[in-house]
Amino acid sequence: MPKPDPFGFDMSVSASKKKNPRGRRGMSGAFETSTRVCDHDGCEEAGQYRAPKSPDILDDFFWFCKDHVREYNLKWNFFDGATEAEYMAQVDKDRVWERETKPFKRSAEERAWARLGVDDPHQVLGENATLNPGRSAGAGRKLPPTERKAIEILDAKDSMTKAEIRKVYKSLIKVLHPDMNGGDRSQEEQLTEVVWAWDQIKVSRNFKD
Repeated sequence: MPKPDPFGFDMSVSASKKKNPRGRRGMSGAFETSTRVCDHDGCEEAGQYRAPKSPDILDDFFWFCKDHVREYNLKWNFFDGATEAEYMAQVDKDRVWERETKPFKRSAEERAWARLGVDDPHQVLGENATLNPGRSAGAGRKLPPTERKAIEILDAKDSMTKAEIRKVYKSLIKVLHPDMNGGDRSQEEQLTEVVWAWDQIKVSRNFKD
């Protein structure tokens, strides 16, 4: 049996509710101690149910009786007046509870990998490692990063001679150059990469003439 407090204080939750009954809410959501009158025009019932006045004013409320709060809620539209873009933006925020994550800043090491064309350093040990196999897998030779990239752009093999790679280069030029494909300039960027790649190979000492 608890001992009585010599100072006469009762810190229990039930005692607090008895002392301050204002705002007591019933199981139905009604504020049973509310003395307000329903805000619906012509209604004299007790306003025990609150509803926000608008989507922009969520902390100011109308007070309705049970019937009129149901009527109000049926007509309530949080996105009333919002554009499609605003609606989709809110949906995206709700997916992460309005706590968007910011992208991590790249470290110096990650920026160095990116310059070599590797967005994720772990790719060198993952499934993408098979795209650039080592000597044991038949790569044939070790090439500088620029020449390795040039080979990939030309879709050639590092075991080819310069003459063989030149044939591949010429076949790409015929497809990409505007003078060869009826004036189509949509692939000029790729053409520039192909020309750059051949410039790396033709001065290289790693390929037989």
